[in-house]
Amino acid sequence: MTKKHAATTRLWHWVNAAAIIVLFMTGLNISNAHRHLYWGDYGFDPADAWLDVIRFPGWATIPQHYNLALARDWHITAAWPFGLGVLFIWVAMLANGHFRRDLTTSPKDWTPGAVIASLKAHSAPGASAVHGYNPVQKILYGGVFGVLLPLMLFTGLAISPGFQAAAPWLLDLLGGRQSARSLHFITAWAIFAFFVIHLVLALSDWRLILEMFTGGKRDPHPEAPSVPPAPPQPDPVPAEMEAPAHG
Repeated sequence: MTKKHAATTRLWHWVNAAAIIVLFMTGLNISNAHRHLYWGDYGFDPADAWLDVIRFPGWATIPQHYNLALARDWHITAAWPFGLGVLFIWVAMLANGHFRRDLTTSPKDWTPGAVIASLKAHSAPGASAVHGYNPVQKILYGGVFGVLLPLMLFTGLAISPGFQAAAPWLLDLLGGRQSARSLHFITAWAIFAFFVIHLVLALSDWRLILEMFTGGKRDPHPEAPSVPPAPPQPDPVPAEMEAPAHG
């Protein structure tokens, strides 16, 4: 039996989890420096902000006191394994077939019926042993890998002064520096929401966490769904009991 989770997936999973935790908590510290978000190229006056962000407490930030310089140092350091990890996991998923096999969706996966069935099946006993990903998992993981992680990376690069000078087109594509900063903030909280949901579902069955360390086992021949037996047919009538034909 082959591994349910490839070694490349498991390695990326834990490195990325650590990087995201550091990025998020240092990002909250950086947010405390100017707690207002704008659209466009410029933003200085809080009166022009589309959102006034709360001041995050020290226990939720890295470091646990306001220090913009140190928070930026930690943020940039964690951004390296995060950014390289996004590139790594995409190359690995395409090379080992994980994306095509497990995450590619079909039109029927997006129907309300498929979503409701997936949610019911996830809570059923032995759900973690089911082969493959259900439609909801495909949509969520596909959205994270295909939208949120790349958007987090590109918006972060766009608001970096050094990269901005090297690729000003990226900032123009995102609608300006303040728009990129706002998108970066929104994407960070979307990833945080996924992180919380993912953690809660994983803690509901400890085997899911164990499989992300050991790899688990994938059944190469999953059982086909059972088909109810056909109803019994009546016995044929003997030939000698058939009514004589009349010509």
